[in-house]
Amino acid sequence: MLDYCLRERTKQIGSSPLIALLHFIPNCLSPRYIHFSRETRLGYASVEAQLMSGDSEGEEEEDRTLNEFLSRFIWIMRGKLSEVFTDCNKETIDGMLLVIVEKVVEEMEKGGIQQMDNSTVAMPSQEFSEDLWRTVWEVSNMVLEDMEKVKKKEKMKQFLQSEEVKEMCRFAGESGVRGDLLRGLRFKWAKEKMEENDFYESLERFRHKKEEKGGGVLDRHAVAAEDTPEVSSLPKRKGKIKYKIFGMDLSDPKWAEVADKIHERQEMIWPQEPKPISGRCKLVMEKIISLKKEDDPSQLLAEWIELLQPTRVDWITLLDKLEKQNPDTHLKIAELVLCEESFKTSDHDYAKLIDAYAKKTRVEDAERILKKMVESGKMPDSLTATILVHMYSKVGNVDRAKEAFESLRVCGSQPDFKIYNSMIMAYLSAREPRLGESLMIEMEKKGIKPSEEIYMGLLRSYSRSGDVPSAVRIATTMDFAGFQPNREYFSLFVEAYGQAGNPDLARNNFDNMIKLGHKPDDKCTANMIAAYEKKNLLDKGLDLLVQLEKGGFEPGIATYTVFLDWFGKLQLVEEAEQLLGKIAELGEVPPLKVHVSLCDMYSRAGFEKKTLQALGVLEARKDELGPHEFERTIGALVAGGFVHDAQRIHGIMEEKGFTTSESLKMALTASQALSQTRPLKR
Repeated sequence: MLDYCLRERTKQIGSSPLIALLHFIPNCLSPRYIHFSRETRLGYASVEAQLMSGDSEGEEEEDRTLNEFLSRFIWIMRGKLSEVFTDCNKETIDGMLLVIVEKVVEEMEKGGIQQMDNSTVAMPSQEFSEDLWRTVWEVSNMVLEDMEKVKKKEKMKQFLQSEEVKEMCRFAGESGVRGDLLRGLRFKWAKEKMEENDFYESLERFRHKKEEKGGGVLDRHAVAAEDTPEVSSLPKRKGKIKYKIFGMDLSDPKWAEVADKIHERQEMIWPQEPKPISGRCKLVMEKIISLKKEDDPSQLLAEWIELLQPTRVDWITLLDKLEKQNPDTHLKIAELVLCEESFKTSDHDYAKLIDAYAKKTRVEDAERILKKMVESGKMPDSLTATILVHMYSKVGNVDRAKEAFESLRVCGSQPDFKIYNSMIMAYLSAREPRLGESLMIEMEKKGIKPSEEIYMGLLRSYSRSGDVPSAVRIATTMDFAGFQPNREYFSLFVEAYGQAGNPDLARNNFDNMIKLGHKPDDKCTANMIAAYEKKNLLDKGLDLLVQLEKGGFEPGIATYTVFLDWFGKLQLVEEAEQLLGKIAELGEVPPLKVHVSLCDMYSRAGFEKKTLQALGVLEARKDELGPHEFERTIGALVAGGFVHDAQRIHGIMEEKGFTTSESLKMALTASQALSQTRPLKR
């Protein structure tokens, strides 16, 4: 309780000129006014407090510090005195303030106020009581903390406007980052720059101090300890303090509006801090963090909300802890939080959750959040569309990826390299290389250089379909772009000419690859052998293999598979079985093509038992069979007289939705009409 001595001391002072000057301390502004920076207050309120102790330039900064401290101190103490002495008029309160300020200034001149402890030291009873002095001490510390925050804010503003932070923000903006996310990143980058600057400044101060003491080893922990003040203390200076406080009348309501506007602007730059959590609320939060994936968090969340009354910053703090400590339940709770009014859900919150599900390839969950976003009245922006393009491209849903890509254009956002790359790869996965090539041309027109991955993807797609002109067109574009041909480049052209039935040009590319120092691998050799197989040039295929083996080449499973298929078509059963043994020696599982070739060969050769064995393997792997494999197997079974087996496999083919060719339908119909039987077992 503020004491009686203060009231009596005020009566003794009476009316003083300084009391009138205290009237100019602003009374109309809200309490948050005391958190404004010195420049903001002076600019909008025209309040100035000066300390006059000399004209030297070195003392001006000290004067400004004391000026701000006393102004803030008087403003807060006026409120506390008014709350306690409700029966006193304004003149009496001003007198009390004058007494307190004189005593505080006296202690500041001694430099001893920082040595006092509010629980053990009390002023003499004829001046201030222990309760009053404790109040003075608490207000002083409060003012010092506020001044430190203002100083930190002003320093942060400098880094927010630094060129490095601006450059990073420009880059993020060009990448599609907007709104709250960009604002948060800007603050984060500025804070990191400020902390880095503070650390190096502390190193410099520590180095100077060590040099003054005779040198020493720099230690980061020692520097941190050196810079951390043990206790808050009032500003000190040497010499007699002379001060006066003056200003203008701020009773006009317009100044309150100015203060509100400034406060709103500062909240955008300087985010709020989360509420301190303790007691039961802390226990509930720990239970939320320790929840299992299958638990229902609704009841605990409701209890936590009731205890804490959280704001957005409290929700974000909780979600960050969940993401680090319990990622299994993080997304589940994050989805529930979207519906909380206190969370103030933004477009970015929905996009962030959709992105989290997309990275885990949980398409249905991502689509559910997207639906919630639309139902809440928030339309997907460019960031959300970008996430959807990447997600659908990754899972191979080219139609939905195309929809998301077009919505990105509607939003007015320009696709970047990553979006183009994802969309092109989606088209290639769907075997639509021409659509992918059109996007690549669009990239080039916009000045975005396609990567080697895009060129090789298009070349690979055209080559495997035997589209030689398109493959040559992509190769020419690659040459103009400055990409050097590699082994895969030549191997793809060998495959392209082989698929087109031109083994001579395939061999030219094969030989050019060797001349340029690229040794052919097993796959490239298999493509070259397959080109000879198209024209049934077995002698050239065998001669090529002999030449390569002389140079140290060892055939692999791909080369053996091509030769086995070739021998099977020629009904060279023993030679094909020898190659099957070599494949087994490699210790690898024979590819599906081998079993198709064996079934074809044994069926046409009339080996019932071996035919059924190969057919059993194909039925076990029926999900891997394509329309070409089904056609070849059924045709071979019909040719070998296995009519019932052919009809069964044909039924499986229709169940999978593949269309049967007219020639195969006629063969099946004819076989049933003639009632061919199986050949005898051999």
